[in-house]
Amino acid sequence: MWHMGDVLAGIHATWEFDTDSVLIRFERGIRTPKLLQSLRERRIPHAALSSVTVAPGKRDTVVLRAVPRPGADPVMEAAAGQLKEGCDPYRLVLPADRELLAEHCADELRAALGPSADEPADRFLVTAPEAPLHFKAYDGRAGFDGERVSFRWSWTGASSAKWKAGDQTFRVSELAGIEWRSPEALDGYLRLVPRTAADTATGAGSAPNPPTAADKDPAAVLFGLGYGPVHESLPFAAAVLESVRRTQSASIPSQPVLVGAGRRDPADIAERIHHLGELHQAGLVTDDEFSAKKAQLLAEL
Repeated sequence: MWHMGDVLAGIHATWEFDTDSVLIRFERGIRTPKLLQSLRERRIPHAALSSVTVAPGKRDTVVLRAVPRPGADPVMEAAAGQLKEGCDPYRLVLPADRELLAEHCADELRAALGPSADEPADRFLVTAPEAPLHFKAYDGRAGFDGERVSFRWSWTGASSAKWKAGDQTFRVSELAGIEWRSPEALDGYLRLVPRTAADTATGAGSAPNPPTAADKDPAAVLFGLGYGPVHESLPFAAAVLESVRRTQSASIPSQPVLVGAGRRDPADIAERIHHLGELHQAGLVTDDEFSAKKAQLLAEL
């Protein structure tokens, strides 16, 4: 049996075991994924976990993974399944000869799981990244001070619709949630969902209104190559989401809305193809990327 303060060191991270939680510390080395470096360390209560697994890894390694309960971690909630395997903060990669130790630790953690492990969490149990946070998007700068989210448009990247709307500031109390589309996709963005928009979209007896294209929506900022990288935009999105859930008294959706569900509005598709063409002409998207993404967008009509 492990004891409080026992440490298991792996590649890019160490896990320190406590009586009611696991403290995960991420290395700051150049080989450590930038997202993990930005998270630094995270305390994961046993109550936030649903299961623990051990599986063979790549190149003579074994992977110990704690699986968080849905709704327990704002970072994983905001990511909505879009993180690459190497950026998963719940994975500990160990040399293959430490498999027995990994299995032992997994057994100990499984024994510590609570009776609600199979159920979604009704609130966040893992601490969100702390404000103030900011990052540079393709069409502006995003900032969050803990109470307000601000978007300041860039004259080189923002659409005329956003310039017409002007710089934006949103109080957390005015928001119903967020949508984070990974910048590793060609149409990545961070969108804030105002309460009025969420109420309209889910109104009884009415079909949801198609969302405004992100490049024209003053409640969204676009990502791009080098703009809004995962290690900056995801902690930002998670911090905003946690503040919304904590301060909002009305019912909040349990997950950010996933992008691409169902068929999209033809006008939205046309706008996305136009924006994609601009990126292609600017040399930010290769010929192959342009052709593949254009075909994907046309397939959604």
